[in-house]
Amino acid sequence: MIKFFLMVNKQGQTRLSKYYEHVEINKRTLLETEVIKSCLSRSNEQCSFIEYKDFKLIYRQYAALFIVVGVNDTENEMAIYEFIHNFVEVLDEYFSRVGQGLNPTSGLYCMRQATELNPQLLPIYTCN
Repeated sequence: MIKFFLMVNKQGQTRLSKYYEHVEINKRTLLETEVIKSCLSRSNEQCSFIEYKDFKLIYRQYAALFIVVGVNDTENEMAIYEFIHNFVEVLDEYFSRVGQGLNPTSGLYCMRQATELNPQLLPIYTCN
């Protein structure tokens, strides 16, 4: 089961966060800081699956953007890894009419550009 979904840039700034279990706001900040630090500190040669506390982190890097998904111990890592890629492909299709398009090599640049050009798209990416 997915516990949370994060999109983070290389500077460690959270661009999107969605939690599927209740986590207090002050604990979210601490959790995100630790998760981001553990993902950003890894090299490209290391595995994209990390055991962290009582759950697993699965992440993928697209240029300057990291997508991190926190799941419970019973979840299939490869399925989540593929889910992340499918999510990026859906965003690519959705934003294909804007600028460079949204593809894995462009680092999801277009999503930010699209929300700057059309602020009405912003609620799609905000979280509870």
